[in-house]
Amino acid sequence: MRHAAVPAPALPLLLMLALGVASCDGGEPAQEATVVATKSDAEVPAWLSPTDGMEPALWLARREPGQPASGAHVRSDDLRHSLARAAETFIEDPRMIANRTVQLGQMLAEAGAPETYADLLDGLEEAAAPTHRKQLYGELCQHYYNTRQQGLDRAQTLARLTERYAAQPAAPATTP
Repeated sequence: MRHAAVPAPALPLLLMLALGVASCDGGEPAQEATVVATKSDAEVPAWLSPTDGMEPALWLARREPGQPASGAHVRSDDLRHSLARAAETFIEDPRMIANRTVQLGQMLAEAGAPETYADLLDGLEEAAAPTHRKQLYGELCQHYYNTRQQGLDRAQTLARLTERYAAQPAAPATTP
């Protein structure tokens, strides 16, 4: 069997395609595993707009203070999973969740209580999950910040918010 030669300019594209297919674990829809071409680190926007083409997880990874730019793609994998879980729990879309996470992270850092974006996403998603109904992420971010400002630490704040959200009536069961 004879193989056709691949033109040299097409090799990087084929390699990227092969790596993209190899990195999919089959458990996520293809749209969640797609990495959108991004700007350089120097051009990372302050906020994601509805028309910005940058993937929210990669944007979060590149915006996180104190993290090396070289590890952004690795960190974005964890953030992608955190954003996917958050999108199941909250009304806002991943872009808005990412924006609110950065905003909360900045506010906490200014108050002397910095947290990683993944910790914020995962903690807040877990606090809101007991209701099994969509919640407002921005509202929960504000409750989290206000409670932290009252002097409670991360664990105490998440416990209080989990208790508050668990007290809400469960989502009505849907009938097939």
